[in-house]
Amino acid sequence: MSNSFDQIISRKNTQSIRWDKYPADVIPLWVADMDFICPQFILDGLQKRLQHGILGYTYASETFKQKIVDYIDRQYGCLIEKEWITFLPSVVSGLHLAAQHLLGSSDHALVPSPAYHHFYDSVNQAGKQFSEFHMTLKDGRWVFSIDELEALVKPNTRLLMLCNPHNPGGTVFRKEELIELSDFCLKHQIILCTDEIHADLILDEGLRHTPLVGLNHLITENSFSLMSLNKVFNFPGIGLAWMVTKNVEIRRKMTAQIHASVPEPNLFAYLATELAMTPDSPSSDWYKELIIYLRHNRDLVEERIKTIPQLSMAHLESTYLAWIDASQLQLTDPQEYFLKAGVALSPGTQFRAPQFLRLNFGVPKTILSQALDRIEKACQLI
Repeated sequence: MSNSFDQIISRKNTQSIRWDKYPADVIPLWVADMDFICPQFILDGLQKRLQHGILGYTYASETFKQKIVDYIDRQYGCLIEKEWITFLPSVVSGLHLAAQHLLGSSDHALVPSPAYHHFYDSVNQAGKQFSEFHMTLKDGRWVFSIDELEALVKPNTRLLMLCNPHNPGGTVFRKEELIELSDFCLKHQIILCTDEIHADLILDEGLRHTPLVGLNHLITENSFSLMSLNKVFNFPGIGLAWMVTKNVEIRRKMTAQIHASVPEPNLFAYLATELAMTPDSPSSDWYKELIIYLRHNRDLVEERIKTIPQLSMAHLESTYLAWIDASQLQLTDPQEYFLKAGVALSPGTQFRAPQFLRLNFGVPKTILSQALDRIEKACQLI
């Protein structure tokens, strides 16, 4: 590889959420950012902009919007229009805006479980009612059940949230599964929201992300996708997201608090994202090598977990986040146990699954191997 993802760069004392929380002897594999340098092409572009010396207010140009349109077509074979795009500082802010402004005071939402904790936080903090629909293992994939959704839906259900690809399970939902879900939402007049931040982190060859807005014209009018390149090009610290929806009223409600309580993305976020999606740029080579490296790390994690009798995990189709079942250990707090063994993992309680753990393998292979050694040794002591 021309880009060395094996390079170890210390992130201690850099105000890294992941690396500065625990003592130096703990390997932190929790918060979902990677330990790889951004593509040099992006860093050079940011440096050039910084050297200009004036860091004033900025905006998203029509050229940039067109690049997003072209990127979505190129990556997913999905045609959208520039007018459907609305910019946000992050996907998380999009989830919170949806709960606050698309749900009335007495409305109800459907939220996946397990899922990234901001799904629950968004509806909880907005003071809205919600029910959890469960991801269950079927043929080695974490999937939802339309039958369960039919049992949970209420007359006042107005919003359904989904993470595709799924965090933490790694499922890449197939087009037919999304069509079935969209039909359910249309039937019950429910707005469908998808967090698609991991769309470009598909590890299984032959799989392709299906954006919600590309399914059919009916669901395009009744849904929105939240997208970002923050994860895949590893610049969440200056991140930017965008919402895609044809529905004018959804766009109006979702942008009502821009400036008032939600900031616009900063100028570096616009620039980094635009550079990342430029076709035939050096970042394209970096991206291809990243996916290969993450695939090898994924395979390593799956192979090692298989050798530990007390742990298990389903095959991970996407993301760099392994979802590990530690229930056979019969521990009250699995996260705390492995933390004492020198590995910090995301606790399953954060995802409504207390006997599970999430492991971030977006790190150099030597660090990952050391962490897996510690995990295996800790299991042998029980």
